[in-house]
Amino acid sequence: MSFSISGKTAIVTGAANGIGLSIARLFADKGANVMCADIDEKKLVDELGEARDEGNVRFFAGDLRQRLTIANLVSATIDAFEQVDILVNASRQVMPTEALNVEDTSVETLLDQNLMTSLRLSQQVARRMIKQGEKQPEGQVGSIINLSSIAAHHTQPNLMAYSIASAALDQMTRSLAVTLAPHRIRVNAVAFGSVMSASLKASVADNREWREDIRSHTPLGRIASPSELAEAVQFLAADSSSFMTGEIMVVDGGRSLLDAVSAPAH
Repeated sequence: MSFSISGKTAIVTGAANGIGLSIARLFADKGANVMCADIDEKKLVDELGEARDEGNVRFFAGDLRQRLTIANLVSATIDAFEQVDILVNASRQVMPTEALNVEDTSVETLLDQNLMTSLRLSQQVARRMIKQGEKQPEGQVGSIINLSSIAAHHTQPNLMAYSIASAALDQMTRSLAVTLAPHRIRVNAVAFGSVMSASLKASVADNREWREDIRSHTPLGRIASPSELAEAVQFLAADSSSFMTGEIMVVDGGRSLLDAVSAPAH
């Protein structure tokens, strides 16, 4: 069983910070060619500038909510590395929801950012993978990994939009897995609980009670690091998971096994 992704080409969105950044760094360290995509070009350069000197890392800055930008990202990846084997949809946004406020647009915003962007990019990349597979008579052709959340199954009115988008992303994962299986393309997701991203770190820094609430409701007693999520994504990208598709792999320290915690999942 091989966990190697050396020599494969991956697109990682949301690569300028948090989990996406951790995934991009891990993939590059493991010998993959990585196209790091994010809307924040300056942060991409600041965080991954040294990795680009190794020759297996490229940057793409743009708003992936736009269809043309998605097409340009795929084209840029092919121009740089000639193929794409792995897609990691790590770009995601969390925002509070005023559930009874008819002027609240958070549901539309997060469905566009967390769901539709991932769907459109997956469609474009899958089309390219299918074309590549025509020249590859056997073996895995490609792997698509989405980043989801245990919020898909936990009811928190103040995170209604995020929960809806996460649940929809899970179903998208399953649907694409069935559609793309005949083409030897696997589609899976990693659903996580609280991860010490920059946003959560800033939030808990000012709220020790909130931090302890998360820890006390997590059987493993701590908040995950972004690198732990990155390693789970590597497993799904590699041949080590070659018979897995349509799975929502939960990486939350056991938190979803217990009653809902008042502090939201990040």
